[in-house]
Amino acid sequence: MRTWSVVVPAKRLPLAKTRLTPLPGGLAGPPQAAHDRLVLALLADTVAAALACPAVAGVLVVTDDPDAAAEVTRLGAATVPDQPDRGLNAALAHGARATGGTAVAALSSDLPALRPRELAAALAAAGTAPRCFVADAQGSGTTLLTAAGTDLSPAFGAGSARRHRAGGAVPLTGGWPGLARDVDTPADLREALALGVGPHTAALLGSTG
Repeated sequence: MRTWSVVVPAKRLPLAKTRLTPLPGGLAGPPQAAHDRLVLALLADTVAAALACPAVAGVLVVTDDPDAAAEVTRLGAATVPDQPDRGLNAALAHGARATGGTAVAALSSDLPALRPRELAAALAAAGTAPRCFVADAQGSGTTLLTAAGTDLSPAFGAGSARRHRAGGAVPLTGGWPGLARDVDTPADLREALALGVGPHTAALLGSTG
């Protein structure tokens, strides 16, 4: 089985997930602090699932946020600062180079319902082409982009699925709802909760998933 280096981008917490309002009820503290804790929980569950995937050799988080760096380091991930500081795609390209690996996967940071077996299945399917991607639940965005023996060439952002396909990446489909369910809005979070979220998000929201 090919092993992958997974790169996860993490913005500074106050700048991440700005559409995730209104926040779920019951989150204690000032709104900004509650928002930051929720974003951190989404990141922690994503990173924990990736680390538990047998196809993953390691996880590298690209972040300038000290709280995010401390949390993912505690989980077992490595971190590098976002030295390019030129947005998401530059951060991912920087992280991909920093891994030193020949098989690299860029993974969204907001996948609290991700299961390790889902990621393993998607990475196994990624052997079909040098570059592959998994679209989000809406079909327009991207939650996973892989590159084996070639540049990652990330094109994340609105409409990224179309751009990745146009750039030669092969779309992958399969039974991985948690991998496709990124969280940008309260409605997305409700759908992730229905799938069953990881322990960090579940504990924060008082849910058993």
